[in-house]
Amino acid sequence: MAQNDFVSVTIVTYNSGRFIKRCLESVLAQRYPLKEVIVVDNGSTDGTIDILEQFEDRCHVYYNDDNLGFAAAQNQAIKLSNGDWALTLNPDVLLLPNFIQSLVDAGQFDTSIGAVCGKLLTMSAHFEIPARPVVDSTGIYFNPMLRHLDRGSQEVDNGHYLKYEYVFGATAAAALYRRTMIEDVSIDGEFFDTDFFVYREDADVAWRAQLMGWKCLYVPYARGYHVRKVLPGNRRALPPEINMHSVKNRFLMRIKNISADLYGRNWVSITTRDFVVVMCCLLWEHTSLKAFWLLAKNMKRVLAKRHWIQARRRVDNQYIASWFQYAPVSLRAPKKMVRVLSRSETART
Repeated sequence: MAQNDFVSVTIVTYNSGRFIKRCLESVLAQRYPLKEVIVVDNGSTDGTIDILEQFEDRCHVYYNDDNLGFAAAQNQAIKLSNGDWALTLNPDVLLLPNFIQSLVDAGQFDTSIGAVCGKLLTMSAHFEIPARPVVDSTGIYFNPMLRHLDRGSQEVDNGHYLKYEYVFGATAAAALYRRTMIEDVSIDGEFFDTDFFVYREDADVAWRAQLMGWKCLYVPYARGYHVRKVLPGNRRALPPEINMHSVKNRFLMRIKNISADLYGRNWVSITTRDFVVVMCCLLWEHTSLKAFWLLAKNMKRVLAKRHWIQARRRVDNQYIASWFQYAPVSLRAPKKMVRVLSRSETART
C-alpha cells in the first residue's frame, strides 16, 4: 500500500447541484487514507452552495463571486492544495472505492510518470449505471487532424482495456497529476492555461507534458463513472459559448505546442479540418467567430507561451509524431510494473 504520498482532490463546481453530493460522497468513501478534498465553486446559482455547506466539515470549500472558468478555478484549487499528487475531478464523476489507491500505486512506480488515469465508464445524468457498461475514457489521444478524443469512448466495455499502458494524456474529469510535473510544466504559475477558460485545457496540458518528457499511465483497475456532456456529434446541443471556446482552443493549443515537423507531416489533414471548422463558423455557427478575434487579441501572450514551451522541449520530433495517428496509440508498460501492480490489485480483491 502506498503510504507516503498525500493526495489532494481538487473539484470545480458551477451549477453542479444535481451531481456534487454523490461525487463528494464517493471521494470521501475512498479507501486511500492520505487525502484532502478542495472544492472551488465558480459562483453557482442553482443550489450548489447549499449542498457544499453540508461538506465544509470534511472538505475545504472556497466560493468565488464570479465564474472564472474551469482552468482558473482548478489552478486556484491546486495552489491551495498540499498533496504530492493532485486528482482533478469533475463534479459529475463517481469513483469506485479503490480508485485513488490504484492510481497512486501505479504512479509511484516510475518518477517519469507525471499523470495517471483510470477507466471511466458512462452513466446517465441521474447517476444511473447502464446494464451494459460503456466506456467514457481510457485516456486522451490525438489524430493527424489535431482532434483530441477519448480512447474507447462509447464502446461497449467487453473486458478490454485491461492492460497497463502509456497513453498520450488523461482527461481532467479524473486525472492524477504529480506535483513535480505540475510545477515543471506550469507557465507563470498556471498549470491549466486560463486563456482556454473551459474545454481542451487537459489536452493542452497533455501535449505540453509530452513535449517536456513526462509520461501518462493508464491504470485499468482504477474505475469510475462519468456523465459525459461533450461528445463528437452533439455540438448543436451545447451552449454557444462552449462551442466558441472549443474553436478558440483548437487553434490556441496548436499555436503553443505544434512543431514545424509535426505540421509538415500532417498538413493535409490539418488544413482539411481547419477549412471545415472555419466554413462552419462563417456559414452557420456565427457565435463562434468571436474565437478568432480572441486569438488575435491575445496573440502576443500566446506566442510568449509558445516560446517558453518550445525552449524547454525534451523529446524529438519522431517521438511526438508517433502519437498523432488515426487509431489510438498506446505503449505497453514494463513487465515488471505489470507484475507488481497486478499482485497489489489481486490482494485487494
